[in-house]
Amino acid sequence: MSALDWFVLIITLAVIMIYGLYRSKGLINIEGYFKGNNSMPWYAVGLSIMATQASAITFLSAPGQAFTDGMRFVQYYFGLPIAMIVIAAVFLPMYHRLKVFTAYEFLEGRFDLKTRSLAASLFLIQRGLAAGLTIYAPSIILSSLLGWNIYLTNVCIGGLVLLYTYSGGTKAVSYTQLGQMLVILAGMVIAAVMIVKLLPGDMGFADALEIGGALGKMNVIDTTFDLREKYNVWSGIIGGFFLALSYFGTDQSQVGRYITGKNLNQMRMGLLFNGAVKIPMQFGILLIGVLLVAFYQLEKPPLFFNDVEVKKLESSSYNSAYQDLETKHTQLHLEKMELVNQFMDQPESQQDIVPGIQKKNKEIETLRTEVKTMIKDNDPLSDANDTNYIFLDFVTRYLPRGLIGLIIAVIFCASMSSTSAELNALSSTSIVDIYKRNIAKDRSPAHYLKASKMATFMWGIVGILVANMASQLGSLIEAVNVLGSLFYGTILGIFLTAFMLKFVKGNAVFIAALIAQACIFYCYFFTELTFLWFNLLGTAIVMVVGIIVQVIGGRR
Repeated sequence: MSALDWFVLIITLAVIMIYGLYRSKGLINIEGYFKGNNSMPWYAVGLSIMATQASAITFLSAPGQAFTDGMRFVQYYFGLPIAMIVIAAVFLPMYHRLKVFTAYEFLEGRFDLKTRSLAASLFLIQRGLAAGLTIYAPSIILSSLLGWNIYLTNVCIGGLVLLYTYSGGTKAVSYTQLGQMLVILAGMVIAAVMIVKLLPGDMGFADALEIGGALGKMNVIDTTFDLREKYNVWSGIIGGFFLALSYFGTDQSQVGRYITGKNLNQMRMGLLFNGAVKIPMQFGILLIGVLLVAFYQLEKPPLFFNDVEVKKLESSSYNSAYQDLETKHTQLHLEKMELVNQFMDQPESQQDIVPGIQKKNKEIETLRTEVKTMIKDNDPLSDANDTNYIFLDFVTRYLPRGLIGLIIAVIFCASMSSTSAELNALSSTSIVDIYKRNIAKDRSPAHYLKASKMATFMWGIVGILVANMASQLGSLIEAVNVLGSLFYGTILGIFLTAFMLKFVKGNAVFIAALIAQACIFYCYFFTELTFLWFNLLGTAIVMVVGIIVQVIGGRR
């Protein structure tokens, strides 16, 4: 990066962090550390919710996901707006009335302490692992750009987030997220505009969409009902609804954002704002990937997008074989360019030309597969999946100085906003639901505030350790959603049982939750059921088994 890029990056991050710490000064108890003394307006709540969900994984991996798999991932979010309405109508009034610190406090009053502790523990496992992924995502940037050691980079990024989260609690998280989200939205709009501006030849925005559609990348809607298919309308509306209901309604990283609102109406407005904006925002981010597909039909793309791994290959015994593949790649790209130019110049013959373009792309993809095999053969610990590097490669190769620093600041902001919310949520759940309730009762406010900061520090270390093991997970945006789906169904089932099945008691739902979690793990490891359905399945098992156990236990 140039000096200007470094200046833009450092100034952006520094201003946001200083502002967040300034607005959060004067903390004296966990009421301020975890709930911000209920002082946040609706727009801050809404942007904080969005920033917590929209991690760096979203902005690094989503364009690459669309580049390789098309727009169909957007269907994953179709159930989200419905879930926001349900949460605003059912969950929020309860949380507001009970003045909870965490979502899991409610479960003890409705069931018992062990059920509350089980739900909190499932959250801690899932979110503790997810925090590592959100730390790892921006580390890809510095390790790729500067050749830094990825493990040391994880420590630096995690430590930066830990600094202001440890010091300022939820207020620091919310106010930094406000600035971070504004930078994110501005940066992604600028990136999209620059891609259109840099489209090669006579290609315009409409041409790019037409080419993307002809290559099967504008597959926004898929009405096929197939339980093994990851992304279609049905898995998005049904599975996505239950996932969003669990994530926004029972995951403390999100509950902790909207319970900071000034009053119930401010909390609701923040939630509904997120429901209205999320799908258009995600559509726009994925569309960047489709534009990159069109861009690289005329502009020669790298054979493999992770330049670090390519350089390792070039300095190995595989260099000669790799150079042969590069020669073939160049020839195939030239042949494809001729077909693409014909596609744009001869609208009446497009249907006849598209199969030729698709054939060339498949041949290039075969070469890419050979490169990935070489990378793994050369170093079994290497990352042979370059999905997360596609957008980053374009940014560093084609954007002008200054804008590179801004886009990297966007990715840093996204990672910091999501990770800080996760650390704050992990700390609040650890202290309020586990430590304060089971280990150290009736201590002073100062003691719990100190313990909360120590818990934040501990989870920050855990996140950094997980980040150092995250390089083998492929597409990060899929990995983080798979991880959530392994636990969210069970947690949501506990909450829906509490709301809807008043006769089911603590022992029954506790047993049902253990059985449901075991079933989800079985489905993940031994069946082809796609992960979005885990959310519905886990919820259903908890509720059905809870009824059965309660009826049998009642008769006895």
